[in-house]
Amino acid sequence: MHHSRLAGFIIDCNADDLDAAAEFWSAALGYPLQPKSEQAGGNYRQLLTGEDSLHVEVQQVDHESRVHLDIESDDIEAEVARLEKLGAKRVAKVHTWVVMQAPTGQKFCVVRPQRPGIEQESNQRGQ
Repeated sequence: MHHSRLAGFIIDCNADDLDAAAEFWSAALGYPLQPKSEQAGGNYRQLLTGEDSLHVEVQQVDHESRVHLDIESDDIEAEVARLEKLGAKRVAKVHTWVVMQAPTGQKFCVVRPQRPGIEQESNQRGQ
């Protein structure tokens, strides 16, 4: 058995100035930015939404700007297999996550758990 749920949203920005993009989204959504010194990687800025809330990150990308969602799972491969049976396609493996494409064309990621409580607040999935 594995668990999965919506983890959050990634705001993909094709912009030269990631900090300016992150500051815009911080002000627009009303969430402060996590200090740069606590950020993982140079292409992301995380908004502080609260430990039990969906995560929101601003990501600097070289493709068109868009918003994509992350599905978190305690067993990424099992969740990818489940989503493939529903018609999604695996696009790429990046570090610890898998980029997928829905049958309707949207890309999304399957990631490790991002916040506590996945066992209690998720849909339990059979193998």
